Amino acid sequence: MRIAFLGFGEAARAFHDSLAPKLENGEFRAYDLLLDDAEKAGEMQVAMASRGVRPEASPAGLADAEWIFSAVTADQSLIAAQSIAPHLGQGALLIDINSVSPGRKRETAALVNETGADYLDMAVMAPVHPKGHATPVLIAGKNAAELLERFRDLGFSADVAGEAVGSATAIKMVRSVFVKGLEAITVEALLAAEASDCFEEILSSLSQSFPGLDWSKFPDYQFERTTRHGRRRAAEMRESGVTLDALGLNGGLAREIAAVQDEMAASGVKPAGDLRETVARVLSARRQGK
Repeated sequence: MRIAFLGFGEAARAFHDSLAPKLENGEFRAYDLLLDDAEKAGEMQVAMASRGVRPEASPAGLADAEWIFSAVTADQSLIAAQSIAPHLGQGALLIDINSVSPGRKRETAALVNETGADYLDMAVMAPVHPKGHATPVLIAGKNAAELLERFRDLGFSADVAGEAVGSATAIKMVRSVFVKGLEAITVEALLAAEASDCFEEILSSLSQSFPGLDWSKFPDYQFERTTRHGRRRAAEMRESGVTLDALGLNGGLAREIAAVQDEMAASGVKPAGDLRETVARVLSARRQGK
């Protein structure tokens, strides 16, 4: 079986690492824009070579694979599809795992289907580590039901969200308003607490009011996710904003969450292992406009 990755970042690597043992004779190949970046190509080449993944010079080199996972940043999802569409044809399946709005996925599906290839809307519903491709996913599209058994046979934890493209990602986008919003609320509240010199009082009060969140671990996790993955999460939240706008709701809320995620990533802080120290470092960086 030939499997390709359009984009070879964290999600694609996690999917490959757990899927490869399931396919003893499988062939893997990938293309990533970073292969064209003189400064970053080396790391990407190593990531592919160490996994036995064949690098391709352009998206065209992926087109004859049976399954092509599109795993790029949210703002590049349609551009990525446009780059490979001229080379697709019958027999190819583009599996779009990008965290984008239902409208974006429908637009991408139309582009892919015009080539004679098939398209599948896949939403990854939890962090890809440690389960890799066995992370819970939802799939949607006219071919979703018939593909479900094949996915499950390969170890995917998949369920069908519906026949209409966009049904899977809609669930992801709406859920993300809460998940990424909770991250933003947590980090902003604790940064404000540190700035107001009432950190311990706020932490104690929140711990008592919301004991189910396990405050011995919960805030550390929120700071780790936002500082490490803030850029990607911000792009996702902008797509959530588009989703809410299309529903006649407050997409501005999602864009405010995106702004917090961007600021956390821009801080450049790596969690210190001590929550108070991490908060202080982020606060200092944010005040300096980093």
